[in-house]
Amino acid sequence: MLYMPREEGQGLVEYALILVLVAVVVIVILALIGPSIGNIFSNIVNAL
Repeated sequence: MLYMPREEGQGLVEYALILVLVAVVVIVILALIGPSIGNIFSNIVNAL
């Protein structure tokens, strides 16, 4: 009863690590695909 483990903090850290990992993956994907998406929109605007 003297020591009660705090599993809530561990869960929050795990969720934070997952969010960081997802953010890094999204940033890398946007960095790789971003210029081609920009070119597609430029071509659409120029066609109008």
